[in-house]
Amino acid sequence: MKKRIVCVLFTLVLALLPCVTSYATEQSEIDALKGTTLYVYNWGEYISDGADDTLDVNKAFEEKYGIEVVYETYDNNEVMYSKLKGGGVSYDVVIPSDYMIERMIAEDMLQPIDFSNVPNYKYIPEKYRNLAHDPENKYSVPYTVGMVGLIYNTSMVEEAPDSWTALWDENYSDSILMFNNPRDAFAIAQSILGMDYNNESPASWRVAAELLKEQKNVSPAYVNDEVFLKMEAGEAAMAPYYAGDFLTMQENNPDLDFVYPKEGVNFFVDGACVLRGAKNKLAAELYINFLLEPEVALANAEYICYASPHTEVYANTEYSFYEDEILYPEDGKFKTQLFLNLDPEILALMSTLWDDVKNHVPSSGSGNYAFFFGGDSDSNASVDDGEAMTPEAKRYALYIGVFALLCASYVVFRYARKKYRENI
Repeated sequence: MKKRIVCVLFTLVLALLPCVTSYATEQSEIDALKGTTLYVYNWGEYISDGADDTLDVNKAFEEKYGIEVVYETYDNNEVMYSKLKGGGVSYDVVIPSDYMIERMIAEDMLQPIDFSNVPNYKYIPEKYRNLAHDPENKYSVPYTVGMVGLIYNTSMVEEAPDSWTALWDENYSDSILMFNNPRDAFAIAQSILGMDYNNESPASWRVAAELLKEQKNVSPAYVNDEVFLKMEAGEAAMAPYYAGDFLTMQENNPDLDFVYPKEGVNFFVDGACVLRGAKNKLAAELYINFLLEPEVALANAEYICYASPHTEVYANTEYSFYEDEILYPEDGKFKTQLFLNLDPEILALMSTLWDDVKNHVPSSGSGNYAFFFGGDSDSNASVDDGEAMTPEAKRYALYIGVFALLCASYVVFRYARKKYRENI
């Protein structure tokens, strides 16, 4: 992680914060929170923690308010959601990604934030307000933003990739990493196929799953945080991951480079939220506001290496990533899509298809690869007047073929069911 801010400096600045922060809540109510406990559930390695003389954000909050912070972490949104849904745990603050925030709102897992207790929300610009996952801006406060891209090892990859299809390149078999969560993995396949990440067509999700199964021919290793060790140690040629994490990895392995693939990428916003069952709601709002203190937001941005949605951070010329082209690329330079919550039926289908992908064992010599991307197999044989099908034609021919087959199967099923009922 970037750890370039000296803790002593922050301690001096934070000592002044009580003088400049103004809340609608009476000071007596805030003082009454001393001795209470705040439970925070966040991603791993996602807050400045005092290592290497950086600001320890949780300790600084405790010292300012006299509120103890119990801090626990998770690996991904789905793990977080399952733990909360399973019950038996109680947290006050959680920091999910956009689509999960939308899902948790729909399932009444979050409660509205009293923004009079979050005056530092003024530092969040309009471009990050009223987004599709929280259109009324009631339940979340942006914490970090960023995009997914392709990390590759320049000492192992012959040509700099510019496409997600590099993750299917058989020249790098046994040296490719892949997301070990369905939403991010499917988004890569959907990008290649030119699909909307949030589409509600079961047929299109099945086509994307077939493409992910094809990737099994290069024996990808499915990873979450293990990507750091593997890429930093030079154990893999390429991996899809978050831009901010690439900057962390590159510090430990300068052979690593990064690209936003031409087909488009996922743009995400992670936000701080208050859970419906929070036992210390006011403390939760004070904590969220504390995260927005300019000095605290800067410390987190330096440590996490993700892009910040905070105006005072990315306008700060002393910020290590000021005008960094990876974290803050030019708007419109390439296609981006946000994840939105999916209908329950599509979520269930995605989960089933992901299990199918993970359990898929490619047959010897299997090769639909050429149908998606072109290649040297016999499937490139000439068609009609001797001209080979283009990769795009093959891709969409397969898409249309699978879709037609599914439609035909559905028609046959409906007809058979009708005849069965007529004979009862």
